[in-house]
Amino acid sequence: MFKVPSLFSAASVLGLALLLFFYKNPSPAHQNMAEETPKSLYDFTVKDIQGNDVSLSTYSGKVLLIVNVASKCGLTHSNYKELNTLYDKYKDQGFEILAFPCNQFAGQEPGSNEEIQQTVCTMFKAEFPVFDKVEVNGKEAEPLYKFLKSQKGGIFGDAIKWNFTKFLVDKNGKVVSRYAPTTSPLKIEKDIQALLGAA
Repeated sequence: MFKVPSLFSAASVLGLALLLFFYKNPSPAHQNMAEETPKSLYDFTVKDIQGNDVSLSTYSGKVLLIVNVASKCGLTHSNYKELNTLYDKYKDQGFEILAFPCNQFAGQEPGSNEEIQQTVCTMFKAEFPVFDKVEVNGKEAEPLYKFLKSQKGGIFGDAIKWNFTKFLVDKNGKVVSRYAPTTSPLKIEKDIQALLGAA
């Protein structure tokens, strides 16, 4: 004799049907989240040190060196000196340095954006772009840095270990190398030359 399904089994069937429906037909919110997931460096917009929005697509076709900087670190003077040398040498060949001040490491970038800009321009004579002060680790990390770390992890995990960690990006926006804070910028020169010479 035919039996009417129990309430439990009917509810189970209904639940399964709903799961299948939503799996095949994701809500607009979920679709938007999938669409908004950055797939390229050029999908990001960051703020410069004056607070203006800058799309990184502006740098499409250029070789980039992205560095988290600090003004009061033991590595500061040597890194800025060598970064300036690289920038002067290759800026007209399609090379750009993007500097992101960060105060997460022993509070070595404590100033306001205005103070940082004054220091960078006056004391270190830097001419490359300097951006808004950001966090590079933790929940409040700048989305760009979450992306960079996901593309190239460090030896002891993805987290940025200290000031002056460097990411080298090719002309297509692909993160190709990551360098430790203690790596001299001039030791990266051959890698920069290779990317500049690549078709």
